[in-house]
Amino acid sequence: MSVEKTSNNSLTKQLNAVMFGKLLVVAVVMLGFGYALVPIYKQICELTGVNVLTVQSELAKPPKNSQIDLSREITVEFDANTQGPWRFRPVVSSLKVHPGEMAQVVYEVVNKQAFKMNAQAIPSYAPQQASPYFKKVECFCFKQQTLEANEARQMPVMFFIDPALPKDVKTITLSYTFFQVGVPQKLSALGSPNG
Repeated sequence: MSVEKTSNNSLTKQLNAVMFGKLLVVAVVMLGFGYALVPIYKQICELTGVNVLTVQSELAKPPKNSQIDLSREITVEFDANTQGPWRFRPVVSSLKVHPGEMAQVVYEVVNKQAFKMNAQAIPSYAPQQASPYFKKVECFCFKQQTLEANEARQMPVMFFIDPALPKDVKTITLSYTFFQVGVPQKLSALGSPNG
């Protein structure tokens, strides 16, 4: 019986060693397949034209915005009018932009009073036909502005010109009228003159 047991034990050890070898080979093949899968996937995608990965040299160039009309340049002039006790003006008098290109201009306002005031800016455009093509993304004119006593503030306007702007328009003037809304805080605290 002991001879049989010994031969069974050695046979089991041999079978275990063979199985371990086979499992080791399978594990190495699976690991190699995992590493090879990325280049194989890339080749299949390039051949079929699906999910084509970009080449590093293409990543170095920024993508071209097809919405911008580089063949045209529009001069945008900025103007400011005030109806109230403040200084109001654009930081620059004009910009040259391509239709479709995002641009920004800043207007400065200073409340020269010793009390808080509310104000609103109303835009106008010249020529009038350019109005529907002047697209503001961000503007201080979208809401009333509250200026503290002697406060100075810079207010941005982000815009673009619609590429559908008629070809004969070369210059657009954006003009804001900045006027007081309501009663100044000083007068409202004193009460009405009739009261």
